[in-house]
Amino acid sequence: MQTTINSTTPQFSRAGIVWLKLSVVYLIVGIGMGASQNFTLRPVHAHVNLLGWTTMALAGLTYSVFPRAGASRLARLHFWLLNLALPVMMVALGLVLFGRMEVAPVLALGEIVAAAGILAFAANLFLNLKN
Repeated sequence: MQTTINSTTPQFSRAGIVWLKLSVVYLIVGIGMGASQNFTLRPVHAHVNLLGWTTMALAGLTYSVFPRAGASRLARLHFWLLNLALPVMMVALGLVLFGRMEVAPVLALGEIVAAAGILAFAANLFLNLKN
């Protein structure tokens, strides 16, 4: 008998499941980049794997284990900031690596927005995880 886990299963938060599914999308992108054997975009590959796959998977697991944190306003802020910033960062970083320095301010903005998302995650954990 197969057990299906869905967003209505009480022990899993909907937020955690969404984060985990998105992290797998970034994992697939990262694997595709690695399989291409084109190492020009190594920094993009590293950021896709670290911020996309690893950070999002850990956030998804955290929000699944601590559903109160996953249902918070800070979790939603974390989600939108990181998921809007990451694609912008990756495209801008790729363009900078190909010599298009005019997009460096866009890269910097993406980095700032991503950092704000990480700070929202940190604040969420400190405020919503109690002993």
